Amino acid sequence: MARIDLKLEPLTAQTFAAYGDVMEVSEANQIIPINYGNTERHHNLAKVDVADENGEPIISIFRSVATQLPFQIKIMERHPLSSQAFMPLTGNPYVVVVSGAGEFDPSKLRAFIVQTQQGVNYHKGTWHHYCLGLNVSNDFLVVDRGGEGANCDEVELPKELEVYVNH
Repeated sequence: MARIDLKLEPLTAQTFAAYGDVMEVSEANQIIPINYGNTERHHNLAKVDVADENGEPIISIFRSVATQLPFQIKIMERHPLSSQAFMPLTGNPYVVVVSGAGEFDPSKLRAFIVQTQQGVNYHKGTWHHYCLGLNVSNDFLVVDRGGEGANCDEVELPKELEVYVNH
């Protein structure tokens, strides 16, 4: 049996660019003062891409059970008609596992540790694992697509391949 161990990488806009957007407060953002100078708007952090096949944007909250590392990856998913954004609400770090759009290739999986002030917006078609909140239950504000059409493809990893996320 083959085994792949994914080491957690720090999440930055540069390391994650092939898979989506990183949403966080940063001096690198376009910052617009609003509300009479009492608020900084960190502008246009991610593109909501949901219009294919008459889709519409929806906002949900996902509650994920606690995950302990090492964690075995068994299934990946993608949304061929839309982006999907996750912003943590509970102030806990979490893990994202991704692979590029197109035909799924388990040898190209990457795992990122996402800090409490960061969110991610997966580009349309990016393969990703479901939310992996670390150690405690985690809530996420999720912006994705509602409407008709098949917008969730899943793939099981081959039984002869074990993929683990480690510290």
